[in-house]
Amino acid sequence: KGPGSGRETAIRSLQAAGLEILGVKDVTPQAHNGVRPRKRRRV
Repeated sequence: KGPGSGRETAIRSLQAAGLEILGVKDVTPQAHNGVRPRKRRRV
């Protein structure tokens, strides 16, 4: 997951406001296998 269009715009607007951006870190939680799915409904 790289920097998307929304992130680029946000970084540019912050830099235009006078802030110095040193780096951007993605802290999106990644599921390691996740939760067990529900049983399939049989009819």
